[in-house]
Order: sequence, then C-alpha cells, then structure tokens
Amino acid sequence: MLLSDYDYSLPEKLIAQMPADKRENSKMMVLNRKDRTISHKHFYDIVDFLDDNTLLVMNNTKVLPARLIGHKDTGAKIEVFLLKQHSHSPELLNSQCSLNNSSLSPNGRGKQQENWEVLIKPSKRVKPDTIIKISDELSVRAIKRLEENGEWLVELIFEGCNVLDVLHKNGQIPLPPYIERKIPNEDLRKLDFERYQTVYAKDEGSVAAPTAGLHFTKEILEKLENKGVELCYITLNVGLGTFRPVQCENVENHKMHSETFEICEKAAEQINRAKATGKKIVAVGTTTVRTLETAYQKYNCIKACQDHSELFIYPPYEFKVIDNLITNFHLPKSTLLMLVSALAGKDFIFKAYKEAIENKYRFFSYGDCMYIT
Repeated sequence: MLLSDYDYSLPEKLIAQMPADKRENSKMMVLNRKDRTISHKHFYDIVDFLDDNTLLVMNNTKVLPARLIGHKDTGAKIEVFLLKQHSHSPELLNSQCSLNNSSLSPNGRGKQQENWEVLIKPSKRVKPDTIIKISDELSVRAIKRLEENGEWLVELIFEGCNVLDVLHKNGQIPLPPYIERKIPNEDLRKLDFERYQTVYAKDEGSVAAPTAGLHFTKEILEKLENKGVELCYITLNVGLGTFRPVQCENVENHKMHSETFEICEKAAEQINRAKATGKKIVAVGTTTVRTLETAYQKYNCIKACQDHSELFIYPPYEFKVIDNLITNFHLPKSTLLMLVSALAGKDFIFKAYKEAIENKYRFFSYGDCMYIT
C-alpha cells in the first residue's frame, strides 16, 4: 500500500473553523456498506438509525487545556504543548498531592514539580535549563530534548496541589493547527472549552478530542436510551500520534504512537454480552475502534483492563468487535482515513469524500460526520 493512494484534494474553505451552531445540526452522510449507497442526513437523524438491538460505545476521555503560552527571560514568546506526564500513571493527574511544611510557599500554597513530555515551539530557541514563564504561578523548565519528533522532557513548576487546577487557569484547549485563532478572544476561548469536549467527557487525559462524539447532546443520548439503545463508555487518552501524518510511502512501515486506554468491568460485560447475543456494536470514533480491536487482539475477548494501543488499522484489516462506525471526515494521508477505508472499502470511502466535497460538507474536527452502516 502506498501513502499517495490515500491523498485527496480539499478546498481550504471546507475546513471547519467553528463548530456548528448546535452540536446535533451537523450534516451526517450515511454510507451503507452492503448496497454501496450514500444518503444525506443531519446528526439528529442518528436516533432513527439505532434501535434496541444496538450497543453504542463511546470514548469518555476529556481534553486537557494542554497549550501553554509563555516567555523566556529575553521576552521571546514560546509555546509549550503538553503531551503526557513522564513516568507517571494517568490517574495521578486527578490526585491531590500531599503537602509538608517544607513545600509550602509564604502564601500557604505548595510549590510543586512534575515532569512532562511536551512539544516546544520554536524549539530552536530553547536549551536545557531554559525557563519559560507562563504566569506567576506556573513556569516550565526545559530538561532535555528527546530523540523522537522534536519532543522535550520538561519540569512544570507550579503553586498549588493539583496540576489540573493550574492548567485550567493558565492553559488553552489544544485545537488542531488547521483551526486558526489568530486574535486572542475570551469568547472564543470559552466556546472552545465547551465545544471541543464531548457532553459525556469524564476524566482529563487527552490532548485532542475524540471528535466523532462532539455531535452528541444529552437530549440525543436520552432519546436513544428511551428507544432501548444501550450506552457504553470506554476511555482512550488521545495523543498527537493519532493525527500525525504518515511519513513513509510504504504505509505498512508506519508505526503508531502508543496511547493508554481503560475498559472497566461494566463496559467489558456489556460488550461481551452484545457480541454473544448478536447486538450491533456501533463505535463512536476511531479511538473507540482502536481500543476495542486492540483489547480483542490481546485477550481474544473484551476484558476489564488498563493497557495501551499501538494498533494501526488499514486495509484489508478484519474487524473483530465493531459493526458500524460514527466518524468525522479525516485528513488526507492520515491513519484515520486508512482505518475507515478498511471498514467501508477504499474506493467507497473516496467516492463518499468526493460527494461530501461536492455537497460542501465541513471537514475535520469541528466538521460534519458520517455513519458507516
């Protein structure tokens, strides 16, 4: 398989810069894999496509305010993009630290340090021990450049005993680079904090949203439950690796970045019962797909676990768990475009993308979606 086979041309004006006026008002293209038909709906119509023979599986991860803007002592502006904590389990993000007298600053708040893996822009302006001041309560000290992808190991130095509190005060939602926010605007910042999260987001740990879930509202979930649709939640903390472009022309040589996931006891029971009774398993988003398919590959069933996924799904992958998929429109040459091509067939997907462009669908994170059935 060649990378160039997964390229397509997209008019820049179709890249969604803002979310739809209402989550459920996004367009939804419906692809029927059996008869190769395409129909055009809106997301609120999803209620008509799911019934009491459906298990709907969603990724309830929550996006961190992972984008930090600061300055060196020279005044140079530096952006720090948090990727993940270094050598710590994800649950430590939500834990309260224990303070002793020696860690307290004069104002009574704790001075804390945590090591993180980050991206720094511009990286060439930073050397080991460079201090980047984000605010009076948060600074970043560069420790060392990591070998892969220009990443850095840094130390966050902050006041308080919960890093999430500090990040919420000082960080921004890490929108993808194709969404441009050229002029700082507090109203836009508030909008992104609300709309770049799913309504069922729970535990913070992702640096990008599982965007297929952005279309759901609490009202739609309630309608689905009233129809007898069974709702199920898993967690995969989305990293930048999911969205990074494939660099090698031979697709099979690409290696996915590792992302942590968790399947609880209840979710495992729901999914195994659905498979045993013949319910249709509908995944919301490619991150949900990768979680379920990874777990099945590792354990030959779905079981409660905390693990990691490096699964790269591309044609002719045979899906073991999911039946149908709700997903957004993906970037050219991306692993996500390859995943949906594995499910629906590359030719059918590219036909659908061509039709989406002709019908002026909105693409990528804040854009419209498709239901592959």
